[in-house]
Amino acid sequence: MQTSPSTQKSADPGVMFLTAEELLNWSRSSSLWPLTFGLACCAIEMMGAMTSSYDLERFGIFPRPSPRQADIMIISGTVTYKMADRIRRLYEQMAEPRYVISMGSCANCGGPYWQHGYHVVKGVDRIIPVDVYVPGCPPRPEALIDGFLKLQEKIRTEHPLFNK
Repeated sequence: MQTSPSTQKSADPGVMFLTAEELLNWSRSSSLWPLTFGLACCAIEMMGAMTSSYDLERFGIFPRPSPRQADIMIISGTVTYKMADRIRRLYEQMAEPRYVISMGSCANCGGPYWQHGYHVVKGVDRIIPVDVYVPGCPPRPEALIDGFLKLQEKIRTEHPLFNK
């Protein structure tokens, strides 16, 4: 019986058998570079998650100032119609594969402003596709870290070599 390369065992503990796809997914999930787009109070919690207390660099997460260097966009806070075009433009400037984390109630569904705010978008997913939703008002840094971990799981199960 033939086994797949990822399940083969080696006598040497320093040797691993992986497919090219598994290696690619591991490297992509272990070096996430987010473009932070803080719009309201959730941005304070997002900045808190980037501090040494939470140490996101241990997960390979390093924020980037430019959309051309980033592969994740974190939308945190109230999205208005005036900001929608800018968010879409920044998203389109990011290289493929690109991901979006929607952080907080305002970014997820309009928050407390959705009912009476004519200027508030009722969720950033109406503008760009969202991969992970982080709930809360505002969500704690631990919740954002959990969102990154869920995104890493999603990336590890993708098939990037066959999605053409």
